[in-house]
Amino acid sequence: MSIPSFGVGTFRLQGQVVVDSVRNALDVGYRAVDTAQIYENEAEVGQAIEASGVARGDLFLTTKIWVPNYSRAKLVPSLKESLAKLRTDYVDLTLIHWPAPGNGVSVAEFMAALADAREQGLTRQIGISNFPIAETREAIAAVGKDAIATNQIELSPYLQSPTLMSFLQEQGIHITSYMTLAYGKVLKDPVIGQIAQRHNATPAQVALAWALQRGFAVIPSSTKRDNLASNLLARDLRLTEDDMAQIAALDRNGREVSPDGLAAAWD
Repeated sequence: MSIPSFGVGTFRLQGQVVVDSVRNALDVGYRAVDTAQIYENEAEVGQAIEASGVARGDLFLTTKIWVPNYSRAKLVPSLKESLAKLRTDYVDLTLIHWPAPGNGVSVAEFMAALADAREQGLTRQIGISNFPIAETREAIAAVGKDAIATNQIELSPYLQSPTLMSFLQEQGIHITSYMTLAYGKVLKDPVIGQIAQRHNATPAQVALAWALQRGFAVIPSSTKRDNLASNLLARDLRLTEDDMAQIAALDRNGREVSPDGLAAAWD
């Protein structure tokens, strides 16, 4: 099984805002939706999906387990609650949201619990999110690298994490980029802007096309229907080798998200 290259994210979207965003995304052609227990919007995502009329088999639905639910006793019950909110019998992908070192649950235990969920048919695939190399090695030791469908991590032209990228690619672990636009900061970058002008594209399309050409999946979010539709066009944009080299030079270790107690030591 594989991960769709393009999905819609729902981070920071709640209530009617997320209902409208997911409805519009499905309406303009998205078929992958990313949510998480901590986003507190799974019920609204489920509502939007059900109302869309899109067949469940045509969708790829991802959620993420939150830290208090990592233990083997709690993970499966918490995922069943997520499924009820999402109005579905299964999700396509379930991720451990953060490694959260020191939370009292080992990587081996929560990966085993994820594998339990997969064996029970609650999730088709399992994976990790925000895992640096050391914790990814532990996850591989627990379930095998072939069981890890993706590592979903913050990646943008300003945060390219070459050491971690090389390791994941060596291991054959697929990479999903979130925050590809760095909270919109890369949209104002003059280099990105010049590349966009050359291709008659938007800066967002350039940043997303960069990630897609690197082989990453992307999950941008937007509350605006026009932007959701425009972002999808990144799939048709082909950047040149020179464009890619110019974007590679923008890396500045510009991390936007690294919560204390949740993040492990970055590479």
